[in-house]
Amino acid sequence: MRTALIGTTALMMGLLAASAANAADLKIGLSAEPSALDPHYHNLVPNNAMAKHAFNTLVEQDENQRLEPGLATSWKALDDTTWEFKLRKGVKFSDGSPFTAKDVVFSICRVPNVPNSPSAFTIYMKSIESMETPDDMTVVVKTATPYPLLPTDLSTIQVIAAETGTFSGPLVFKKSGCEGVTAYPSTEDFNSGKAMIGTGPFKFKEFVKGDRIVMTKNADYWGDKAAWDTVTFKPIPSDGPRVAALLAGDVDFIENPPSQDLPRLKSDKNVRIVDGLSNRVIYVALNSGPAVHPGLKGVDKNPLADPKVRKALSLAIDRKTIDARIMNGQAEPAGQLISPGLFGHNNDIKVDPYDPKKAKALLAEAGFPNGFEITLGSPNDRYMNDEKVTQAIAQYWTRIGVKTNVDAVTKSVFFSRRGKKEFAAYLAGWGAGTGEASSPLKSLVACRDKDKGFGTTNYAEYCNKQMDATLTEALATIDDAKREKLLQKAMAEVMADTGMVPVHFEKTPWAMKKSITYKARVDQQTMAQDIRPAK
Repeated sequence: MRTALIGTTALMMGLLAASAANAADLKIGLSAEPSALDPHYHNLVPNNAMAKHAFNTLVEQDENQRLEPGLATSWKALDDTTWEFKLRKGVKFSDGSPFTAKDVVFSICRVPNVPNSPSAFTIYMKSIESMETPDDMTVVVKTATPYPLLPTDLSTIQVIAAETGTFSGPLVFKKSGCEGVTAYPSTEDFNSGKAMIGTGPFKFKEFVKGDRIVMTKNADYWGDKAAWDTVTFKPIPSDGPRVAALLAGDVDFIENPPSQDLPRLKSDKNVRIVDGLSNRVIYVALNSGPAVHPGLKGVDKNPLADPKVRKALSLAIDRKTIDARIMNGQAEPAGQLISPGLFGHNNDIKVDPYDPKKAKALLAEAGFPNGFEITLGSPNDRYMNDEKVTQAIAQYWTRIGVKTNVDAVTKSVFFSRRGKKEFAAYLAGWGAGTGEASSPLKSLVACRDKDKGFGTTNYAEYCNKQMDATLTEALATIDDAKREKLLQKAMAEVMADTGMVPVHFEKTPWAMKKSITYKARVDQQTMAQDIRPAK
């Protein structure tokens, strides 16, 4: 009997071991931890990426940020201010409850009711005047004026279950505040898992802040099933430990391996590197307002207000050398504010060549033959090699007679000081979250106009009325082909004036063990559902 028992136990242990070995588990090393699991709390890449594992949007974005059906199978403009969305039938939330139009309205209603949001999603629902649900599978949205970007905006708002709220009556969308809702789920309800009821490819299992987020496959997911039974996301913000974790086998996949480690990783036969051009442009903004900024010295008028000076500073930068020596090939020289392949990119705009001789000539023509002195601000921990790139630009400018000092600080200090307009010039980055050209144009270079939502990140006082008019027309043009041409025209108007100095587009790398693969995304997000066993 004892021998038989031992044999049976050994057999069971062997079967369990085999089962564990066959389990499709994936461990991902994150470069930044989400600040919360609440999909409406913080409009930030790590948060948005994590949300897409458990939730879906009406309209999805593919790896190139082109729109595709999500919880809505189709959408169309019934007239210039009315959009109809037909919802996907048979979709269930992770708790088994059916998805309906009420969940869509409830999700939009919650967005402005998220307390203490560091970066709200309200900008994506600003155009909505009313929402109606003719039936459980149809949502009709009205805007005050023609607004072609509504489907794009709705691709950023995750749909949560209405049952996570409490109601005092029928749910009615109101721009001033929805009626019928007594309470919405809190951010803590999501962090604890209580409100983590979604329609996405994974289900919530565990969140231990600072250590791990665990999700399991949603077997009832309406779309393509994930290859993994369990996914564990481990935040490892330091570059060295994150690379070490991959090489030691502690994780299977990591985000953002540092560019200086890429040659070594590429030579490792057990490692696969995947990279692709991102939607993020690294740029230098030049304060072109009429006053002489305190960050300028040796002048009695603002040289940056002159397009010739701005052009000279652009021509002084050797982008190819920066990308080869500092970025280790993980960037592509930029001549505009939107990456190739994205909606509104203008193929006719060329990257400014490195031409210090012409740069000096333009400075002389503008009345600054002896140059001037300037301080260039920059974060030192936000973008790939940001301080090194800033130091290189400072050296190039100094060579043409513009003595340049660098003021590089941590990102929190930098963004605070930038908001106070403390920099005469600064290096920063912009990722086009909507995947099209109006994103950088509207935020970075449009004349500041609070009512229109223009110039929200324009801290350099640049203003081009001609470009603003073209952009305004584009934002009211429903026809996609016509709108793209208008956006390309607006981009050409900015760059002809050197309204901003694009430096490069970042390439985003991912590193993983050789047995798996991934398709690079321009939005720089890591999607476990798109990580697949290598063929």
